Amino acid sequence: MSSRSAALRQRRRSGRGGCLPLLLLSLLAGGLLWLSRGWWWPRPPAPQLILVLGGDKDRELAAAYLARKDGLPVVVSGGSNPEYAHWIFQERQGLPRDRVQLDYRASDTLSNFTSLVDDLRRARVRHALLVTSTDHMERALLVGRIVAGSRGIQLTPEPVPCGNLCVRESRRKIWSDGIRAALWVVTGRDLKPWAAERLTPWLERFGVQPQSDPHPEGG
Repeated sequence: MSSRSAALRQRRRSGRGGCLPLLLLSLLAGGLLWLSRGWWWPRPPAPQLILVLGGDKDRELAAAYLARKDGLPVVVSGGSNPEYAHWIFQERQGLPRDRVQLDYRASDTLSNFTSLVDDLRRARVRHALLVTSTDHMERALLVGRIVAGSRGIQLTPEPVPCGNLCVRESRRKIWSDGIRAALWVVTGRDLKPWAAERLTPWLERFGVQPQSDPHPEGG
């Protein structure tokens, strides 16, 4: 009886051990499929929109120039006040008011996309030019391609030079925002406020300060 029980336990352990390689293989296959998506995704149309992430007036100036050159409408997420934006787009570049949408719902990089992506999908936008500073572009593009990509929207980067004002972003910050974006796609919620509420007091007890966003768009 004891030998039979031992054999059953051994088979169960073997079964659990066999699941791990299968899981790793599935993850690897999924990663390769995602990395090769450029070969099998349908080619998007020409850019239909300019999406500007607020936080620096030079981004809006660059977007206004692009809009006039390419004839595209502009959406500014978390940008400058309406009076200044009106001067940049209407008075300086002569763009019609109905070609520029100012949206102030965003408070950070993730919400730049989550606040707008479903509106863009309903408007049948499939390809947008993404305008932000060069030092912010890597994180913005990672977050944007996860969030907007989940709605079938492709982003093409249009980086704006920031010169001596550039703030180098850590890999930790870039990938943590990428994880936040992936969790938003899965859950429909930004889990950072939930985590901050529960973890921040515990971290501060050990002298660890939460990392702030060097590019607080919309704020």
